[in-house]
Amino acid sequence: MTTAPSRPRERILISSPDVGAREEERVVEAIRSGWIAPLGPMVDEFERRVAERCGRQHAVALSSGTAALHLALLNVGAAPGTVVVVPTMTFAATANAVAYTGAEPVFVDCDPVTGNLDPELLQEALTALRAERADVVAVVPVDLLGRSADYSRITPVCEERGVPVISDAAESLGASHAGRPAGSFGIAAALSFNGNKIMTTSGGGMLLTDDAQFADRVRYLSTQARQPAVHYEHTEIGYNYRLSNVLAALGLAQLQRLDAMIGRRRALREEYAAVFSDIVGARIFQRDGDEVDNCWLSAVLVDPVTAGWKVDDLRAALDECNIESRPLWKPMHQQPVFAGARSFLTGAADRLFATGLTLPSGSALVAAQREQVMATIDGFLSTRH
Repeated sequence: MTTAPSRPRERILISSPDVGAREEERVVEAIRSGWIAPLGPMVDEFERRVAERCGRQHAVALSSGTAALHLALLNVGAAPGTVVVVPTMTFAATANAVAYTGAEPVFVDCDPVTGNLDPELLQEALTALRAERADVVAVVPVDLLGRSADYSRITPVCEERGVPVISDAAESLGASHAGRPAGSFGIAAALSFNGNKIMTTSGGGMLLTDDAQFADRVRYLSTQARQPAVHYEHTEIGYNYRLSNVLAALGLAQLQRLDAMIGRRRALREEYAAVFSDIVGARIFQRDGDEVDNCWLSAVLVDPVTAGWKVDDLRAALDECNIESRPLWKPMHQQPVFAGARSFLTGAADRLFATGLTLPSGSALVAAQREQVMATIDGFLSTRH
């Protein structure tokens, strides 16, 4: 029997920031340039480079991915009395951005294999909402855990009904779908550079679009909707949503290292796949087709009847060794804050939440930490045979 290793002093996190000497150099460069306040030449460069990476014409660097979603939704007319369709299997920020506008979020279930928005169920939902004469102003697919949604099927469904797509690509930078990079789909897309993402600017995000007027409108709203006057003139409500030049410097260094960081996350997923390969009733989530994913987070799905143990048992064993893990996103239709929201459900998201566990996936994990995680999982599994 394998014995689990002793508890490490420092907690091993799911996805901690991966920063080093290059990031320090660029941040120092930004500080010494004098461009400390929001905006500056590094913001301009960061926008240009991310737009190129994602195959977009325009990019607007913002304070968060949530800000990008919020402004994109405002730009397509989200407001009280309108409806925005959102996957129920997502982080709360997607639905919160809808709530900020006063629009009604309507939740649609996921594909049980990928966890992404179910295109067939989306079609049923849009048909039902049209029959009710609901004013659906947007559909917001989410690229779950680094896998792009099935835009090849989602986009035609929305185009047929004249509903714009806003891609929540917060988790998928560096991934692709049908030969196109994540962030290139929809009338606009939102990226996140939060501390736990595939690359980080500490806090930050970006809106991507091919529409120059859309980008200009977002820039205007994100700088307090200030009018071009010598004094401070405002004719509508704006927001303080722009990214600072210093954080853009951090992002430029991260972008330079992005492919290497994705490679380390992919290698870690391969290790998990090997550990669970012979375990009956357990499998790595999103494993099929993950060669085009960015492998932001790796998770295991466990059938408790077949396996004879539950994901909570593994979570407890990892926690005992000071290793962080957590369930997949709790579906939005289960969240108390959205109790009573309209939902189109199959039970797929509920099952993923009940049977899935996200494992340490960060590119910053050193060899000793990876060995600690794998040894802990091996030790746990050996007691279940």
